[in-house]
Amino acid sequence: MKALIRRREAVLLLLLLVEMAAMQSLSPLFLTPDNLLEVVRQSAEIGLIALAMTLVIITAGIDLSVGSIVGLSVMVMGMLWEDARLPLAVAALLALLAGAGLGAFNGLLVTAVGIPPLIVTLATMAGFRGIALGMSQARSIRNFPEGFLWLGQGDVLGIPVQVWLLAVAALFFHLALTRTAWGRAVFSVGANEVAAQLSGVPVSRVKLQVYTLSGFMSALAAVVYAAHVSVAKPDAGLGFELTAITAVVLGGTAVSGGEGGVLGTLIALLMVGFLRSGLTLARVPSEAQDMMVGLLLILVVAVDRWSRRAGAERS
Repeated sequence: MKALIRRREAVLLLLLLVEMAAMQSLSPLFLTPDNLLEVVRQSAEIGLIALAMTLVIITAGIDLSVGSIVGLSVMVMGMLWEDARLPLAVAALLALLAGAGLGAFNGLLVTAVGIPPLIVTLATMAGFRGIALGMSQARSIRNFPEGFLWLGQGDVLGIPVQVWLLAVAALFFHLALTRTAWGRAVFSVGANEVAAQLSGVPVSRVKLQVYTLSGFMSALAAVVYAAHVSVAKPDAGLGFELTAITAVVLGGTAVSGGEGGVLGTLIALLMVGFLRSGLTLARVPSEAQDMMVGLLLILVVAVDRWSRRAGAERS
């Protein structure tokens, strides 16, 4: 299994290099340092979501509400700061807790009520976005202090701050998945939930923890997003779920659960980011870009299902 994952990651790296060459042929501006840094900066924000989404999909779940959690969390932070006059650090912390609470709400509906994750998060995707729009009256919040904006616009040793944040988070998630009993429980839940239950794994608790993490990481991405674009708005995070899920699945995490890893997700995240950047520089409309990313997701899932079926027949 580990050898297969390493082969997939090597193939992804090769495809990433081929893609970069192709995008450079579309626009000579693609490989400029400024463009590459901006792609990495933007990818880091969605990458925070994709890390937790990797865990969700490993458990054979899905979280379509992550983009809406971004929008609701960022408005919680902005309104607590501007309207309630709380210190911005306190408002950001409460936004993180709110995001975790929203994720836990998803997890409880999945585990305690027994509603399938697709239905739960499809409903909360609409519900959370509606709450964000309603509570804010569709207004935006600006004029954040410079110290806060450094989180999304500053750099350390020439590398954007949020990339350092993503690297630390990725290391944490990688170690949690590969070096802890909890990580083994996450894989076992996705591989065979009944067998995991019989072997003593607290399946419901693991799922609840994974969805709570998904909400927390979405809120963290919301805070970084506000610092990056200098604004908190209720439509923040639109489409983030599609990009995050595409990166996770393209990175080798099985939609059927029980298999996946952080490194593949990160490589695939860059592939999606570079694809969008290259198409933008080539003046391809954003609607067409979304369509291409959606088609890429369908293609990857189809190939994954075909390869697994073929492997099962050979064995």
